[in-house]
Amino acid sequence: MRWLFVLVAFAGMAAVPAAAAWPTAGHTYDPLDAPASADLSYLCSPQTQLRYPRQCPAAGPSGERAELARQGLSPQRPLPITTLDLGLGFLPYTYRKLDPNGTRVYASAEDAAADASAAGGFDPGLVYVSWSECQVINDTAVYLTASGYVRGGSECKQFALPSFHGLAFSRTPSRTFGWVLGTTNVRTAPGFAAPITGERYREARVQIFDWQEAEGLSWVMIGPDAWVAAKDVAAVTPDPTRPEGVLDDRWISINLFEQTLAVYEQGKLVFATMISTGLRGWWTQPGTFQVYAKLERDDMSGAFEADRSDYYLLQDVPWVLYYDKARAMHGAYWHTGYGYAHSHGCVNLSPTDAHWLFNWAQEGTYVHVFDPSGQTPTDPATYSDGGA
Repeated sequence: MRWLFVLVAFAGMAAVPAAAAWPTAGHTYDPLDAPASADLSYLCSPQTQLRYPRQCPAAGPSGERAELARQGLSPQRPLPITTLDLGLGFLPYTYRKLDPNGTRVYASAEDAAADASAAGGFDPGLVYVSWSECQVINDTAVYLTASGYVRGGSECKQFALPSFHGLAFSRTPSRTFGWVLGTTNVRTAPGFAAPITGERYREARVQIFDWQEAEGLSWVMIGPDAWVAAKDVAAVTPDPTRPEGVLDDRWISINLFEQTLAVYEQGKLVFATMISTGLRGWWTQPGTFQVYAKLERDDMSGAFEADRSDYYLLQDVPWVLYYDKARAMHGAYWHTGYGYAHSHGCVNLSPTDAHWLFNWAQEGTYVHVFDPSGQTPTDPATYSDGGA
């Protein structure tokens, strides 16, 4: 035991910096007493560096670890994600895109297969229909829709639904996060002159640890020595402060600049995702609104141009929450461009996200729509009824 005591004591002496004096009687050793030149880096954990920075040198390994700890990179904590039911993305409908130049409708499957006299038709434009059955007659696929039979290729095909979905949270994340909008290069520092270290792909989830300006652009740090242009990320900055005009502890925030949607309840972020709002000229109107109607499905159609060149017809649009005249939050099965403006004024979500939001929202739920860039018009006279 005597030899063990000596070894332990000897090891304890090695842990004290050589330049530091032993404490005198009646005096407790304080690392703050150590000379500034002492190398204390091996004594400092990230937590110590944040709580007691004077105990650690400002440069060298200790200082580097302190900066990483300040940025949240050491230790790097995952987002507080909770389980999301992916079965919410199932839809009891099957869809088909029709010819943008117009499609004939037939009274029977045989007439459709033979391309006999039509009983009607769909106008030219962006047209998606839902169908209940399909059969192949004489190498022609014939689909039964609510309007009659339409022709379509040589075999029956199911329309693939978008698979993207947002995130549900157990508590409010401590930092900004988001999704990569497209394949983008990751660089060691802000700016296009910095070396490329890899790539991030569309819909990849990232956390944002720092911001800098370079070459006229904002850049965000998504990891140690990993930077991408901010324009390539659809970001959510958690803000559980109740917006002006919202008179409840449950609300939906829609960021038109970032093309993201966040859901708050009892002062906590509970869900967030990418969305698609109105294109230029068909803007989604900023303001504070309330959900006034919930529909499990609805047909949507319209045209705003005099020549009807923008005509659209979308059957069985799922999980619809109307909140501003004809503008609604709803599932969009006809595109996967979430994170970019895409609509005639509505707020498009993936089917999974739209179903989650439909289950959570109630008639009267507040919807706060804003554009932090100030680029979206705010004059109500600018806006028509809107659309899908």
